[in-house]
Amino acid sequence: MVRRFRLRISRTETFMGVLMMFNAGMSRTGMMSALFAAVAVSALVVGGMGAAIAAGQGQGAGGAKAQGQGQGAGGAAAHGSQKAGGKGGKSLTDIFRDVAGEAEDGEDSDAPDWAGAPGGGKSGMGGGKPATAGAKKGDLFGDVVVILRDSNGVPILSDAGFVQPIDVDGNLIPLNEDGEVIDATLVVPVELGRLNVGRSPTKVLDRRAEEVVKLLEDAIAISLDPAGRLTITTLVDGEEVAKTIDSPLENLALYSALLTQGTIPGISDLPGEDFDFLVDGVYDVRDLSMTAALLAGATDKTSTLTKDEIAIINAFLGINTTQTGDVIYSVIDYSEFTYDRSDTFEDREATVLIQQPDGSWVTETVNIYEEVFGSVDFTASGTIDAYTQAADDARAALLYVHEYSAPEDQITATSN
Repeated sequence: MVRRFRLRISRTETFMGVLMMFNAGMSRTGMMSALFAAVAVSALVVGGMGAAIAAGQGQGAGGAKAQGQGQGAGGAAAHGSQKAGGKGGKSLTDIFRDVAGEAEDGEDSDAPDWAGAPGGGKSGMGGGKPATAGAKKGDLFGDVVVILRDSNGVPILSDAGFVQPIDVDGNLIPLNEDGEVIDATLVVPVELGRLNVGRSPTKVLDRRAEEVVKLLEDAIAISLDPAGRLTITTLVDGEEVAKTIDSPLENLALYSALLTQGTIPGISDLPGEDFDFLVDGVYDVRDLSMTAALLAGATDKTSTLTKDEIAIINAFLGINTTQTGDVIYSVIDYSEFTYDRSDTFEDREATVLIQQPDGSWVTETVNIYEEVFGSVDFTASGTIDAYTQAADDARAALLYVHEYSAPEDQITATSN
């Protein structure tokens, strides 16, 4: 039996370590090494890990205040119009290695063991909107804190070049001359959900990348599952077989590929025309929109996604990173991003198990917009907040499908 150890360190000690390592400009390699070391031993290390994760971290609870403030280095120009091969033209295999590391094989699917079993949901109940409360998987990251951000999620630095923590009301928390918060009781901790990717040996990562490329090469049709992840239809022994790319590792690799290269490396063509933007080698807002569901497929399904989590994921993956002074962070331009919940989900359906009054379970096809979101619309655009809502809505839809999914052969992928 593997024991899990927790190193208990006071919030003051944790936060001081966060700011010190942030402002010391810890390298991404060092941060990634710390992250993977913690994942490998399944430990929750509040001090060192909390500090390592701080780089590029922020919330923007003071989002409105952030507009027009601060440094904005890199800004919206960080993406531009990237041609195929951006960021060194990495192959999908290289990207798999970047987002995983090398250890034991990770999980192949993020669906819980009980998914699809009658009465198998967390509460033993079927149907209805799933609660996001409950035990969180892989509580690995410890506490990080809310800092001031602009509309693209870029940390807004003080005149002295320090990140600026904000309190629960969005007010700046005073720092001393070393960039340390004076009253650590005012900081707002942010609990990050884990990235659902296991560390894998190189040969496993190579094989997984090859499998994704082969799957896409053999595709005769592409659609989206109820949450918006890619579902690939191929011919197997003359019969059409649909497979959703549901591995967290694979979704995270595709997420990174689209944001850094605007294409899925190794694939030059896809069936039909609806998804050609995934392989055209040019980054645009369609790639960004697709990544919201891919990110949902890579993260903890039971924890609400926040802009903080998205920012730190991007920083760890080295997505369009830039540096101001000692602070390294990811810059993604969300100004052209738009999200409309009804447009996204009103035509999506899922085949799930619904508990009947007599206690039995019956397979039914439900509308995601009605069942998960109660037909309540949401629209937003132009900011990381809009993107965060899109990604979290995809996560909520995915959680619902996982909790109440019917036998696999009865699930139908739907088009966008």
